[in-house]
Amino acid sequence: MPATPAEVLAAMLRSDPGRPRVTFYEDTPGPTRGERIELSAKVLANWVNKAANALQEEWDLAPGSHVRLVLPPHWRSLYWALAVWSVGATVVLDDGDADLVVTDDPTMATPAPTPSVLVTLAALTRGAAVSVPAGVMDEAKELATYADQFSPWDEPAPSDPAVTGAGADAAYDSVVPQRNWASGSRVHTADDTLAEVLATALGAWAVDGSLVLSRGPAPEGGRAARLASEGVTLEV
Repeated sequence: MPATPAEVLAAMLRSDPGRPRVTFYEDTPGPTRGERIELSAKVLANWVNKAANALQEEWDLAPGSHVRLVLPPHWRSLYWALAVWSVGATVVLDDGDADLVVTDDPTMATPAPTPSVLVTLAALTRGAAVSVPAGVMDEAKELATYADQFSPWDEPAPSDPAVTGAGADAAYDSVVPQRNWASGSRVHTADDTLAEVLATALGAWAVDGSLVLSRGPAPEGGRAARLASEGVTLEV
């Protein structure tokens, strides 16, 4: 079984790059309600590589660096976490010190004292809907300019922290959970905590499976139909 998040992603690409690995449903009220997004391993890796290149090239992040993710459980949160792990840095899930903040909250997107990235959650956006301060990366506008291939400057040690905060502290040698799930499991979660969703995603991917993530309460009477249509084999 793959031991690190980077190895998990690489194993999915070797196994079947075209198979869906993330299927996301947006059920929270707002303009993006009703969105369904599906990412294959290849498309997921493309997002991860672009974000990882941004982390290295713009902020010189590497093992020993810390990136605070202030994001909801969402498909965008998944590739940002994988990008942080690709450069060997630490995902921070609380208000601990960090070298960079990645957030969808415009009030937190400031250039100082800590640089930040403003993430727009909507799928087809080409720029933030609010004014982005100078020095803050507008992810929707700028991330696409980074390369699709990524090579890390350095590798984390097995004992380096992969994630901290929210009760989810784990080193690189233990951040991928060892689940007793069948190979190829299609796992559904509607958990509202990012720490749990990241663990569930890594657990599903580590057994060559996929994640179906619902954010918010499913439409009345639609949950069972959704799980059936997505071929979900396990719900957590």
